[in-house]
Amino acid sequence: MTSLPADRADSPDELADELAHAQRHTVRTLVTTQAIGGVGLSSAIAVAALLAKDVTGSESLSGLAQTAQVLGAAVSAALLAGYMAQRGRRPGLTLGYLVGALGAGLCIVAGTVRSFSVLLVGAVLLGAVTAANQQTRYAATDLAVPARRGRDLSTVVWSTTIGSVLGPNLTGPGGVVAGWLHLPSRTGPFVISLVTLVVTAVVMAVRLRPDPLLLARAARRRDPAGDGAEERTTDLRTAWRVVRHTPLVLAAALGLGLTHAVMVSVMVMTPIHMDHGGASLEVIGLVISAHVLGMYAVSPLVGRLVDRCGSPLVLGMGGLILLSALVLAGLSAPGASPGLGVGLFLLGLGWSFGSVGSSTLLTAATPAVHRPRVQGLVDMTTGFTAAACGAVAGVVVGSFGYSWLNVGAAVLAFAVVLVAIGAGRRASESDEHLAGVAAGQE
Repeated sequence: MTSLPADRADSPDELADELAHAQRHTVRTLVTTQAIGGVGLSSAIAVAALLAKDVTGSESLSGLAQTAQVLGAAVSAALLAGYMAQRGRRPGLTLGYLVGALGAGLCIVAGTVRSFSVLLVGAVLLGAVTAANQQTRYAATDLAVPARRGRDLSTVVWSTTIGSVLGPNLTGPGGVVAGWLHLPSRTGPFVISLVTLVVTAVVMAVRLRPDPLLLARAARRRDPAGDGAEERTTDLRTAWRVVRHTPLVLAAALGLGLTHAVMVSVMVMTPIHMDHGGASLEVIGLVISAHVLGMYAVSPLVGRLVDRCGSPLVLGMGGLILLSALVLAGLSAPGASPGLGVGLFLLGLGWSFGSVGSSTLLTAATPAVHRPRVQGLVDMTTGFTAAACGAVAGVVVGSFGYSWLNVGAAVLAFAVVLVAIGAGRRASESDEHLAGVAAGQE
């Protein structure tokens, strides 16, 4: 079942029960696909730079593979969102994983024939997996009741932990697999990515039924208070207008972009900072693992806090946590230090608060007819911002040092707090207006 027949005469309670059952099934499916897809993506990302170095023989070009993947994710976010707005979540997310599988296949070919251009194309296509993984958090909210929206979104975000932890540890087994297939050892993790992404696409295509977006639209059509607006197709220009002219949507977009910019700019340069102080690869990996743990492990608790206290407050808390993280990281000496480890954990935790808070606010504040397009647009701009900040961060560290990078990031983190304060005031004014309207009707 993908829609509710218009002539059905379910009572409101029966309809609510049916939607609640579909939502539970949707969340379970998305948790499964996010975990499997996360393995496929993270196992590839872990060796992308190494494969690029092997192919080109140049360390200076090795980072371009990751940059291509980030840019691919940004473009794919908008394209997949437009496709989902017309066809539904299931075909859009399935397509994203299949495109990513194709990208993994091209990376295998690139490593075999030693073609850097083919590798970059494969990395761009792999970005579709990042976009699909990001869009699953919005798919988790299509059928969610407002009181559980943050909890359901954060549950799907939490499942990313599985892939993020397991994927990089498959580098060794991937080399063994490559040996079995008589392929270059660096391509082994991409073989694992190819297989897991195809499995993810199959699970998505088979299990995400009913389609949550299409079912939500069908339920709104049966709402006597509705006007059928959800059937119109929103183009990209309209989505831009919604973001610019809806204060809470703009606040959510700014909060998400700024939070991501702070996290990416500091995270990508921390291994360099540690290497300058002679830290071992094992210690660097431990610090990055602590960062990933902060990003995902406690997200269900963050979601519950959103549902209880509101998105603006959680977004503001994220900004404050980011500021504390930047103080600890910025004051740390090169190499390994407890302060840097704690700072990177808090950097991930602040990102979790900011990301879950702003994503939930974006969903709640955007009219249902515009949600898929607006969500994709915001993810696209956030992705481009991340790519730009990663590039700028290298210039700042090379010219002024790691501490000054944290100072610059602190300015952005403070802006997150200001955005959250403004969003909180807007939300309060909106609630007071609705309360006044309801009192007048009585």
